[in-house]
Amino acid sequence: MRWTTYGERTIYDSPWMRLALVDVEVPGHGRIDHHVLRMPAHAAGTVVRDPARGLLLLWRHRFITDTWGWEIPAGRVDPGETPQEAAAREALEETGWRPGPLRHLLTYHPANGTSDQTFHVYVADGAEHVGPPSDPSESERVEWVPLDEVRHLVESGALADGLSLTGVLRYLLDHPA
Repeated sequence: MRWTTYGERTIYDSPWMRLALVDVEVPGHGRIDHHVLRMPAHAAGTVVRDPARGLLLLWRHRFITDTWGWEIPAGRVDPGETPQEAAAREALEETGWRPGPLRHLLTYHPANGTSDQTFHVYVADGAEHVGPPSDPSESERVEWVPLDEVRHLVESGALADGLSLTGVLRYLLDHPA
């Protein structure tokens, strides 16, 4: 059943996000006000793989959840930039490695019950080291992690960021062994 939207008003707005209250009719339940988080920019990430080395990952702290974990390079798609361009740029900025040609892996909405956020994930075959990361505030370290260890990181919860976890698991579907 399709919900009917009658209008929307902004409760909070910033360059990073907008919180809206949406007047929506839920079939069989009538009209309600539903909180929706609107994201002005998409995000893009890259699963950078190398058959001999594994996946290129960042070890970083996330202050919002006060957790440490492994992630793929990813970030905001800037105005005028395609998601693929953003994924390549973020990989280089965050790791110091220029990814090889990117192929689209998946696009998804991580919390479509409350947000219109969109994630685009790409896979790159190999990368060329060009120097240290241009934004050292992104991570404590950058490492190539063998696929067997990546599987262990997923199982142990050490790779738990939603964008990274979804991208890596989707990649592993195509590379099960």
